[in-house]
Amino acid sequence: MSVRRIDERPAVKETLPLGRRLGSAGTTIADRFAAYRLTSVLAIAVVIAVVPVFFPSTYYYRVAALVYVFALAALGLNLLMGFAGQVSLGHAGFMGIGAYAVAIGPTHFGLPTWLSLFVGAALSAGVAFLVGRPILRLRGHYLAVATLGFGLLLAIVFSNEAEWTGGPDGMSVRRLVLIGWAVRGSENWYWFSGATFLVGAALALNLIDSPAGRAMRAIHDSETAARVLGIDVARTKLVVFVISAIYASVAGSYLALFNGHITPEVAGFLRSIELVAMVVLGGMGSIAGSLVGAAVLVLLPQVLTFLHEYEHLVLGLILMGVMIFLRNGIVPSIAAALKGRSS
Repeated sequence: MSVRRIDERPAVKETLPLGRRLGSAGTTIADRFAAYRLTSVLAIAVVIAVVPVFFPSTYYYRVAALVYVFALAALGLNLLMGFAGQVSLGHAGFMGIGAYAVAIGPTHFGLPTWLSLFVGAALSAGVAFLVGRPILRLRGHYLAVATLGFGLLLAIVFSNEAEWTGGPDGMSVRRLVLIGWAVRGSENWYWFSGATFLVGAALALNLIDSPAGRAMRAIHDSETAARVLGIDVARTKLVVFVISAIYASVAGSYLALFNGHITPEVAGFLRSIELVAMVVLGGMGSIAGSLVGAAVLVLLPQVLTFLHEYEHLVLGLILMGVMIFLRNGIVPSIAAALKGRSS
């Protein structure tokens, strides 16, 4: 009969961190998300490259370029709403900052348009940092009203400061020039805006897979639980707010440069609501959903023009139908349906 020594302990099975645990096929969660990230970027790249094959005229290049521009702004807002769980009803204000930066910079200060674009992004980040610190302490309806007031305030400034912004009539915007090449024409803007959205999507996917991204998702589920786990909730919310403001600012700059003219409407309340609708329609917490939501709200008004005075009525009914039958948004609902069929 063998006697077991007192200091002997049963072997402890070594465990892996959450992000490195093995999946059913022997792959880690991190590896699977890396594959998903690569697949998503490649899928968006394929869409950007293939869609022009079906364009019968340059007009379609213009509409598609607008889709990518608004999708970029919706993507930034989706990071804030879909992943961090924070509501913003004044995000068009950051689009206005970016738009007027590329207009005011060359006109009043003689800056190159490309430099004005970066100045607008930096200015938006600074404003988001200063404004976000107090208002992100609010929650729910209080946060929504605070961001709404911020957006309305910026729209009023753009309308009243006529000496700098041209007032309600707006002001013209010079062309974007990069290394002696002037970006002009709908076709060039299609590729330029599409490439920018692709880069923005890749950066967003990397952010989601980072520790900051996991902290964002934890805050979305429960701020109290995230705080108990040691996450700096205030700092994380502020960081994602600043990042989303930069996305919106770049989109606003592109919109102004593409159209060649800008008015305070770019920062208006309806524009902010439109961005929120793009996120909700496409799917909160979905990168592809930002693109799909932007495509729906940009393309549908073009398709429904033959209805004349009934255009807005039919558009509203379609949007209501989508939200009733696809409650989680277009992309997540379709993905869940396909997954259910395959299983």
